[in-house]
Amino acid sequence: MVITNVTTYLVRPRWGFVKIETDGGLTGWGEAVIEGKAATVLACVEEMKDYLLGADPMRIEDLWNVLYRAGFYRGGPILMSAMAGIDQALWDIKGKHFNAPVYQLMGGPCRDRMRVYSWIGGDRPSDVAKAAKEKQEAGFTAIKMNGTEELQMVDSYEKIDAVLERVASIREATGKYFGIAVDFHGRVHKPMAKILAKKLEEFDPMFIEEPVLCEQMEDFKEIAAACNVPIATGERLFSRYDFKRLLQAGGVDIIQPDLSHAGGITEVKKIASMAEAYDVALAPHCPLGPIALSACLQVDATCYNAFIQEQSMGIHYNAYHEPLDYILNKEDLAFHDGHVELPKRPGLGVEVNEALVLEEAQTPHSWKNPVWRHKDGSVAEW
Repeated sequence: MVITNVTTYLVRPRWGFVKIETDGGLTGWGEAVIEGKAATVLACVEEMKDYLLGADPMRIEDLWNVLYRAGFYRGGPILMSAMAGIDQALWDIKGKHFNAPVYQLMGGPCRDRMRVYSWIGGDRPSDVAKAAKEKQEAGFTAIKMNGTEELQMVDSYEKIDAVLERVASIREATGKYFGIAVDFHGRVHKPMAKILAKKLEEFDPMFIEEPVLCEQMEDFKEIAAACNVPIATGERLFSRYDFKRLLQAGGVDIIQPDLSHAGGITEVKKIASMAEAYDVALAPHCPLGPIALSACLQVDATCYNAFIQEQSMGIHYNAYHEPLDYILNKEDLAFHDGHVELPKRPGLGVEVNEALVLEEAQTPHSWKNPVWRHKDGSVAEW
């Protein structure tokens, strides 16, 4: 069996899909994207086709290393995201060949289902207490929210108090033991991050996310010393070598590699195992589509340190289409009591709605994140 074709598709709201075909009749799907740079990532996939056409799709580890090591320049968001989508599609083919879910080819599951959390609020969240209560009543045991609007390096306590009021309202509405994750989204710099992290302690957050950017990973240890709240990060890291530096720097309790950014299933499985050796938990980043989510669940199934999974049903980014629109077996990704069952179908476990993918590809999206500015006119972190 050899690879005969690689096709890419831009689909709304902001995703990129990869389809790999073989002469044996098996087809694999992957999700390759950096949000806001989807076309660039898919162009990179097209560049990598020469290494794939005619190759044996079963040699995933070898193909991964060819794509990574045969190029003099490596790593980073574009190259690793392109590889991620290809890797997912190759695992999809391999699972279908052996008529088994991918996780069965990686040692089998260590759990039967995976806990998930739901997003509430938007980029500048409001009325989050009502939204959190609705998620709780729908069976979820945890939510995540963007904590704050843009903050300058040193900003006002008025903005800090606004965050605390929102989180307090969620705690009051949902009770003491409901999980609340507060995403700083890299919008906060160290001087204010230490203050905010400390003041959030009283609400017992499940974790705080990206209190500062990973560009400042040496600061995580200092922020961790300022509070007793688990710190999560990693969506903007792209390889085991990035995560090696993060883990060695210390201060982080939860890593959040993205299966569509960090080299796919092959790489994230290695990253997760490395984190386990540091007693660090795994919560894969996934504000993406159903292929990416299914890839996450394959890794979650086999990793002892996986504790919760992000998913994007109803997220504020989803204009025009929801993730489940792109698959025909929607029931397999249904949530019950804040959990999702592990995929049972061969490969990644999703039957792609190819008709919708082809329709969307006729009018490719060009999603970009907003550009924010502070009151003084300087550019703010989004």
